[in-house]
Amino acid sequence: MSVRIGGVVDEVVVVPATMHRDGNCAVCKTTLPAGKPAQVGVTDGVVARFVLCEGCLPTADMTAPVPLALATPALARGSVVVWLAVAALGMAAALTSRTVRRLLRTAWVGTRAVASLLWARLRGKKGQGPAVLRHSFEELGPTYIKLGQLVASSEGLFPEPYCTELRQCLDRVRPFDFSHVQQIVRAELGRDPDEVFARIDPVPLASASIAQVHTARLHDGQEVVIKVQRPKIDAIVEADLRVLRLAARLLSLSSRGELANPVGIVEDFEANIREELDFRREAENMAEFNRIMVEHGQQMVVAPRAVEGLTTRRVLVMERFYGHRVDDVEQLRASNVDGEEKLLAGMRAWFQCMILHGFFHGDVHAGNLMALTDGRIGFLDFGIVGRFGHERRVQVTDYLMAFAAGDFRKLAEVMVAMGAVGASVDMDRLTKDLAVAYEPLLASEMAAIKYADLIPAIMRTSVRHGMRLPRDFVLVTKQMLYFDRYAKLLAPTLNVFRDPRIVAALAMDVMQARLQAT
Repeated sequence: MSVRIGGVVDEVVVVPATMHRDGNCAVCKTTLPAGKPAQVGVTDGVVARFVLCEGCLPTADMTAPVPLALATPALARGSVVVWLAVAALGMAAALTSRTVRRLLRTAWVGTRAVASLLWARLRGKKGQGPAVLRHSFEELGPTYIKLGQLVASSEGLFPEPYCTELRQCLDRVRPFDFSHVQQIVRAELGRDPDEVFARIDPVPLASASIAQVHTARLHDGQEVVIKVQRPKIDAIVEADLRVLRLAARLLSLSSRGELANPVGIVEDFEANIREELDFRREAENMAEFNRIMVEHGQQMVVAPRAVEGLTTRRVLVMERFYGHRVDDVEQLRASNVDGEEKLLAGMRAWFQCMILHGFFHGDVHAGNLMALTDGRIGFLDFGIVGRFGHERRVQVTDYLMAFAAGDFRKLAEVMVAMGAVGASVDMDRLTKDLAVAYEPLLASEMAAIKYADLIPAIMRTSVRHGMRLPRDFVLVTKQMLYFDRYAKLLAPTLNVFRDPRIVAALAMDVMQARLQAT
């Protein structure tokens, strides 16, 4: 039997090493202090068998094969400290990660919410879910408040009690300190605020989930508003989106959760909120809207104009509008405003943008639609817009025209064409189910209809046919529901889905779009 350093002796490899702690040679028993060169016998490169001084060779019994069951590496005493250190560093890194902190925070708030609901039930109090959810969203901050606003503005798509409760999120966002506003304006514009503005009102005009708005005056006397992003909002949103994506995937693991399409909802929410985080896009969207209005002679419908040179990713300075929200019925009547006329003008402008240009305002909730004191209609907040290509525009217009005409067979065909249902769907059954689900919206008497009443029928239709509308169609439908809600307030006899003035204007725009495409 031959023995050589670095060679194989039976099944043992003798390799050079350096002592990391005091030990003894297995043959001559010489003391080997830490740091002294030595030899180590290992099996399969991992199992330590013995330690030798540089002048000794292993004996035969040392190199005898070891049964596999006995060849288990022993954990060196120093390794425990190393692994504890690695674990501590890993935990520290996790806790310094904003995503992990937000995940823990979200889990904690969610656990408290569930406990609160259980305690309320034990005390016999029912219907506490909406209020508990609102408080949780407000506690979790801007991203979840934005999510709450999405639910609140989607009456008919979510249960009515939740929409009603979460609507308070629209007006209950805590403002951030004015010193942060000054710091962000200075950093973004590269100048001291006093050099740009003659005056800035330190009390915010509005405080939203993403940004805060202050009134101001330029040195030339123009009255403007400054829209400033919340401090560190981009990092907070990124962390919250990771948490929401994880939650959506977990919900999708159940068949019931998959039906609600939580992944799609979060993806849509993510796309919208990312677009809102860049105010340069909003300024471009406002400019495009005003250009379209000028092109079509819509002098009475406008968006605010951004002040040139004062727009960045986090700061937007634009002209100030004066007027009343479109749902402030008392103020509109006191001002002798014809609510029905204003609503029809606003809808016509919105349809022209969508049908003729594939571009439309994607969030016309009441806070973003104003009756201005000079008689014009003002569209605000272009952070969310929808865009269609030609083919999608054709499908959208076919969908709207079929819906307005009550042609549910054509409606079913359009939905199949746009991929909302499978090609093998039973068209007769789908046509019948669509009529049952959507006919209430076309009824001449709409006052008693509540969107929440339509949810069960619509959900049954979705389940029965595996229907899932593309997100852009859902966005259009959402805006139509907004307009119909305003019609109920301003013109109770107006049915936005069947009014001949709306349908005729829609048909005219559709015909013009088709002619342009040929």
